[in-house]
Amino acid sequence: MAKYFNAFLIVSVLLLCSGCGLFGAKRKIQVPQLLTPLAEANKDRLIQEVNRLSTVKSIHGKVDIQFEDTSFASSGVADQYRLVDGDITVQRPGKIYLVIQFTFVDIAQMASDGERFSVAVLKGDSKYRRFVKGTNSAIYPKLETEPTTASQNENQKSQKEKETVSALSNLRPQHLTDAFMIRAIEPNNSLIYAQSEFFQEEADTRQQAKKSDRIMRGYYILEEFSQTGSDAKPQRRFWFDRVNGIRLARVQTFDNQGRLITDVSYYNEKTLGSSTTASLPSRIEITRPQDQYKLSITYQDSTSVELNRDYNPKAFTLENKWQLPEVDLDVQYKKVTANQ
Repeated sequence: MAKYFNAFLIVSVLLLCSGCGLFGAKRKIQVPQLLTPLAEANKDRLIQEVNRLSTVKSIHGKVDIQFEDTSFASSGVADQYRLVDGDITVQRPGKIYLVIQFTFVDIAQMASDGERFSVAVLKGDSKYRRFVKGTNSAIYPKLETEPTTASQNENQKSQKEKETVSALSNLRPQHLTDAFMIRAIEPNNSLIYAQSEFFQEEADTRQQAKKSDRIMRGYYILEEFSQTGSDAKPQRRFWFDRVNGIRLARVQTFDNQGRLITDVSYYNEKTLGSSTTASLPSRIEITRPQDQYKLSITYQDSTSVELNRDYNPKAFTLENKWQLPEVDLDVQYKKVTANQ
């Protein structure tokens, strides 16, 4: 026993002396800095923040719009279209009228009365212009444009027009209303909410930061589930930035199969409006993974935004005054379903 004890003691000393390099620090490495201070909040406080943003009844303002087609995002490629101007009016519940312009020329107009939507594509070759209409609650396959036959130089221009038209034709106005007019969290026996904590490594966007710098940001996650018997399905997931306070930073929405259908991020909260004001995000990014596009919308002038004005329902009606070829997605979808 003494012999085994002496052998154990010798081995232990050798490990401590010669093996300390195995466990000791060899070099310092850069790790993302955790941003502090982190605010504390319970579930009621998080719900209160969502409902604060949902008190705004209507918004009207001039915006910058950046559209990105993520059809090839799986292979690391995305088409980003040039920055365009927009004039947007949104009102609860689900009403919108949006005019998209480039150099003061209308590219497209779109509207929704909360139940049905219309999109008029006005820019490009005559064969690409169209008036698309459908139902907000319906799910349609991606609308494609017809192939073109032209010379190589002409074909490049035509292809770009075709892609732009396809992108605009597949943009649904209600996707914007859901992002701008956040639905309040109200007492409901069929919905349950769960709070958790999360830390995420991100790019450091502070002014003094270098391009390659990374930080760690703390979040609270509030998840909304629908309850049917013993079955619970995710409906919405709210992300709250905890750095220097509680701020709603992101809202994810899911379908009945649990697939992510909308991912909205909110940035640069500031005071919007002149006579009536509210502290709201000044930039909104909308990602639709299933529809394969991303939309970034930024207010051009925060002080010129109009809040809580009551608009006539006719303000959200878009008529085909240009006599464009009409595409009724409901009729088209029925034909496809019948053929299948």
